[in-house]
Parts: sequence; C-alpha cells; structure tokens
Amino acid sequence: MGTRGMTSYCSARLRGSMLALLAVLLAPAALADSAAIPAQFVEPPMLAEEVAKGALPPVAERLPSVPAVASMAWKGQTLGKHGGEMRMLMTSSKDTRIMVVYGDARLVNYDPNYQLVPDILQAFEAEEGRVFTFHLRPGHKWSDGSPFTTEDFRYYWEDVANNPDTSPAGPPVELLVDGEPPKVEFIDETTIRFSWSKPNWRLLPSIAGPSPLYIYRPSAYLKQFHEKYADPTELKDKLEDSGQQNWAALHNRKDNMYRNDNIDLPTLEPWVLATKPPTERFIFKRNPYYYRVDSEGRQLPYLDKVSFQVTDGKLVPAKAASGEADLAARYVRFDNFTLLKENEKRGNYRVRLWETAWGSQVALFPNLNANDPGWRALLRDVRFRRALSIGIDRSEINEVIYLGLGIEAANTVLPQSPLFDPELSAMWSVFDPEGANALLDEIGLTQRNDDGIRLMRDGRPLEMTILTSGQSPEEGDVLELIRDQWLNIGVSLNWKASERDTIRDCIYSGDCLMSVWTGLENALPTADMSPWELAPMSQVQFMWPKWGQYVETKGEAGEAPDLPEAQQLLDLLAGWNSNTDIETRTTIWQDMLRLYADQVFSIGTIAGVPQPVVVSNRLHNVPEEAVYSWDPGAHFGIYKPDCFWIDPAN
Repeated sequence: MGTRGMTSYCSARLRGSMLALLAVLLAPAALADSAAIPAQFVEPPMLAEEVAKGALPPVAERLPSVPAVASMAWKGQTLGKHGGEMRMLMTSSKDTRIMVVYGDARLVNYDPNYQLVPDILQAFEAEEGRVFTFHLRPGHKWSDGSPFTTEDFRYYWEDVANNPDTSPAGPPVELLVDGEPPKVEFIDETTIRFSWSKPNWRLLPSIAGPSPLYIYRPSAYLKQFHEKYADPTELKDKLEDSGQQNWAALHNRKDNMYRNDNIDLPTLEPWVLATKPPTERFIFKRNPYYYRVDSEGRQLPYLDKVSFQVTDGKLVPAKAASGEADLAARYVRFDNFTLLKENEKRGNYRVRLWETAWGSQVALFPNLNANDPGWRALLRDVRFRRALSIGIDRSEINEVIYLGLGIEAANTVLPQSPLFDPELSAMWSVFDPEGANALLDEIGLTQRNDDGIRLMRDGRPLEMTILTSGQSPEEGDVLELIRDQWLNIGVSLNWKASERDTIRDCIYSGDCLMSVWTGLENALPTADMSPWELAPMSQVQFMWPKWGQYVETKGEAGEAPDLPEAQQLLDLLAGWNSNTDIETRTTIWQDMLRLYADQVFSIGTIAGVPQPVVVSNRLHNVPEEAVYSWDPGAHFGIYKPDCFWIDPAN
C-alpha cells in the first residue's frame, strides 16, 4: 500500500470507529476485559534468579488475579520472546517522561479501533456520561510490590487534589463540570465511582491521553512525605535533606508520575526508571509486577530494558541512520527521509512512513497575549493575521520542502475527518499577496522604511522574531521561504532558536510575539471528541497562553479572555460539553471550526506530511502502517511497546 493509500486506510479506520465513543458515554455501558486468561504464566528469565533467591515472589503471585491479556491485534504482530534491550535516542534528561507516553499504561485506553476499553482497570461502567464506576484488578500491585487499590484513589482525592497545600488551585479542571467537583464513592477495595449532575465528556479521554490525568497515587510510598501521615521527626529530616521549603513542596517533588524522574516512585508502567537524572544514558528495567501477559502466559513486557541515549537533537537523524537506535521517530522529520532511506542496509533498519494527525506540519502562532502594547493591538487585529496568512505561498513550501506530498491548507481538520470542510481548509490560506498588501494598508500600515519594511503606528519597523526549538532544519527551511514571501508584503521575519523550556517561558510570559509548532494535535476528530483545542483552555496553547492559564487555573492566574471571538469559542465549547445530542454537537464543532479558521488564530502551512519511523530489523511487532499521533495514540503507545520484542539473530 502506498503512502496515500495508507493515509486513507488509517484515517478511515479512525474516523469510523471513534463514533463508538459517544455510545460508551451516553448509554449505560459495562465494558470489561474479556480475554481468556492463560492457564499458566511464564517467568521472564531476567527475574528468575531473584525469584529463586526469594527476593521476588513467583510470577503468578506478582500478577493480578485477573491480568490483562494482550490481543496482538495489530496486523503482523506475533507472539514474542523475553529479553533484550531497545535503544532509543532522546535530547534531554526531561525526556524520561516519554516512557510514560510510550508505556501507555492507563486506566482506560484506546484499542486498535480507537475505542475506549479497560486497560489497568478490569472493567468500567459509564452511565449518561455522568456516572463512571471503575473496577480495579484484584491483587494488582505497584512496581515496588505494594497493593494498588482504591486507597490510592482516596489518597489522591482527599489528601492531594483537595488539599490546599499540595493543590492550591484545587482539583484539575478535567474533574470539574461547570465548576462542580465529582461525588467520589470508595465502594470497596477494588471499586470506585465518580459522578456529576451533568456529563463529563473530558474524563475518559483525559485518563487515556498521552499525558494522562492521574486520579490515583502510590499512597504507600507518598505518605512518608505527607504531613498528615508521616512521622514529624522523620519528615523534618527528609525536608532538610531535600532543600525544599515545606512538606507540600517536597511531596509534590516526589509525586511526579508523568515527569518520571524519581527512581523511587512506584509505577504501573511496563518499565521502571533505573537511572537517576541527570545523566547521558538512561536505563528503564522491566516492572516485575506489570499487569499484562500474552496469550501463552508470558508476563509482559517482552523487552528486559529500554535505554535512552541523550544527544543533541540535530544529531538524532544521523545517529539513527548509523544504526544507533532500534526505534526512532521523535526528533526525526520528513526532511530526514532521504538520509534515512539511503542508509537502511548499513544501519540494519527499515524506515517506514506513517501518517501524521496534526492540523499542520509547521504552524505559526501569533501571541495575542503579547506584553508589547503596539504589537498586542496589531496581533489582535484579525486583518493583520489574515494578511500574514495569505501572504504565504504554501504551494512553494509544499514543492520545495515536502516534494508535493503535503496538503496546502489552514490549520484545521484533515480531509479524512467527517468534520472536514474544504472551504475552511482554504479560508485565508490561498496565496494572495495583493490582498495581503491591501489588508495591511487598510490597517494603516502604509509607511515604509528604506528597505521596504512597513512601519508600525509608533514608527518601529514591522520586524517580527519567531522563536523556534531549532530541533529540525525543516522549520528553518519553511521559515526561510516565509521570510522571503513576507518581504513582498512589507513584513520582516527573523527567527531565533532556543531551548524548548525557554521558549515556553517566553511565550507564557508574553515576551514572545510569535512561535512555531505543529498545528492541531488531533486533526482527525469526530463530533464526539472534545473541540477544546479550538478555545482558550490551556497555557500550552501558544496563541493565547495567558487566557488559557486563566481558564486552567479558574481565574487564579493569567488574564481573562477579552476578545469577543475567543469568548465565543469558550461559550460554544460549554454548549458542546453540556449537550448530548449528536447533531447539536456536530453543529457546534462546525461553528467552532469556522470561527477559528476565519479569525486565523493560528497560521497553518502544510498538513498530511508523512512521519519517518526508523525500526531496527531486530525489533518486531512495530506496525508497518500506522498513524503517528499524539492524542489519541500517544505516538507509539497505542501499538503497545510492551509487545515489541528483540530477535538478536537479526
């Protein structure tokens, strides 16, 4: 199947099957892990010696009484063998969090058809999108052997989420419906229920997400750092040793499940961090209490270890091409494809092209919360944003950078989504330099300096600096073409590479005028998937970080959205959240997409660009054809890396 055929196949599968999510949420539904449990379990050889010494219980005693059974549902996947190490390349000690993404252990998760099913949970029931009853697996344990029970949920809800010291802003927004927290019932050791008076459409997708909503904590470990449970003298000693200001700061530092940088923090993921940051090489070892097995009873994961070699992001493609990674896609872009393809034989790997689900491969984000008054007024003028967008020749970018394989479009949903509208894809994205100049003249930017650059109202030249991570030459190549195109409309563009955290801080503070990133994370939505990306909901939305922070913190930080169109998007989103009628929800999605596109809150360039994925010839069960998507999908997570296995003979 060719690249385009693969794209249609994967997207059609995603489009059709996501419709099942609405049925799960609306109607009373009981979903359970119904796979047959093997009669016997197979001990990973890596752990056999510890079991023989009595340092670990036998595998049958480490597993839940009802373990999850891997289905091997992906085309070409086979039963594997225990052992081996999968090598990967990362660029920072902070990338330890990526193993949480790829490990993809979630209470509920997406199956191959993108339907939400039990994962860590043995079963769950959803009623009208309001009442969710979760059933844990009896006998399930954390990686340190401590029990995983509803006590871990109670501890999080009562002692973390609703404790003003550990959570000054209160419970996360995903657990609030119009400000209403859930009623939480701890029914027994393995049963817990969350309920609201109105539907909470965000709960299950948030739990299943790549950066998941954790509604539980390893309580047996964390209680030693909590004022309510710890011995005062011991807690004081721990506090002095840590250098933290108070017990809550110490607790929160230890409680970092997503960041995954505390080697002592128990986990439910397939691999446990074994190397204390910072370092240049991280080792993750198998979780001896992991809850999944294959159909023949082998405890997963197959791989004994996963290693991360920390390197410069610019060197990742070259190192992958030389065979230094068994699996690589992060920090690899389409412009690396030729290099990777030419070195397949030498590097003992194959490079595959997976579909991407971004709204745009490279998108520009004008910061509507910029601190500079002159620039803020200009960036909030829709005519300026429209002029910048139609001043871009996307056809030239597509041909020069992407060999004509991409889709020239605004930052909106892809053609494979049932919500796609070709009019919105083309809205303010068709190259029209005359129209762009006319819009800029209409704003009053008619004066120019000797270099032909327009002057702002205060006399400053219209010179804009974009922050970029500099991780890929591709971004620079695209920006270089845009720079030349914008000179024709009297706008000067420069860009500056910096560390990602530095870029984010600059954006969040309002010191950055414009940034570059990928477009919509999920450009293959259906009407039953939340349109939150289109409204100011989070600080990480680079076009309105302070508005997003305001909503995210319930007004404790940031700035209240004061642009009518932004508030309208929030109102529409609220309507989507409170409505159970699929036709109404579809209409709301369409209204939000149209408003978002017409206002050009972000500037898309090219979408549908294939993602190169390097797979070592010795690594098995990685799909040939797939979707490389952050959410839903967690990049590799949905394909269950605990089922990847190494054949050392290859």
